[in-house]
Amino acid sequence: MYLDYSSVQKDWEPLLSVFFKSSVGCSLKEFLQTRFSYGAVIYPPRPFLALELTSLAQTRVVIVGQDPYHGPGQAQGLAFHVAPSCKIPPSLKNIHKELARDLSIVPPSSGELSGWAKQGVLLLNAVLTVEDGKPASHAKKGWEVLTDSILSAVAEDPTPKVFMLWGNYAQTKEKLIQSVGNNHLILKANHPSPLSALRPPVPFIGCGHFSKANQWLCEHREQPIDWAQFSLSEPAQQSLNF
Repeated sequence: MYLDYSSVQKDWEPLLSVFFKSSVGCSLKEFLQTRFSYGAVIYPPRPFLALELTSLAQTRVVIVGQDPYHGPGQAQGLAFHVAPSCKIPPSLKNIHKELARDLSIVPPSSGELSGWAKQGVLLLNAVLTVEDGKPASHAKKGWEVLTDSILSAVAEDPTPKVFMLWGNYAQTKEKLIQSVGNNHLILKANHPSPLSALRPPVPFIGCGHFSKANQWLCEHREQPIDWAQFSLSEPAQQSLNF
């Protein structure tokens, strides 16, 4: 079953159970079933992967995305991440560029970010499914209600966390986060896409979010993220030598 969430971390299960019993959750299920019946190709194959790899209790950093990639084999259920076999998308290339500039991390050869997820970086898209070649095709169908509740649950937890909001859409979540929790750091910058990564008001390239996140975590006696550990199966990248 496509919406089977039995593999998510246990502390997410009650939240998902409540959502899919609600009228919005039932409407979303009906919408997806209808689209499947019409032969729509829907990505990703595991829409709840972010909740499988990162538990609520483990979450220390949240990176908010908008919509899954809509090309074959790209979307895997983690914001900005793509399968190792896929070409690295432009936005993710700019994330790699900022990591190199900020922390001297050698850009990896693939678009994997599962290593971040296992360390407590919740890579959450606001919309968890999309149709082949149709960006935002599943927006405003109910996913946002679920993912807003996930963000609220993370923000309500008193353990200090970092929320990275890149671009106008992600920044609409700031009030939601602030309304339920004030013990967190919110970092805002332009989206890492080539259209905005170098533009004002806060260019993504040069934002320093990765080092700022680790500084905040250390100041609050939390374990920093090894941003060079991109993959679960590969060793961490070495630092660049200048």
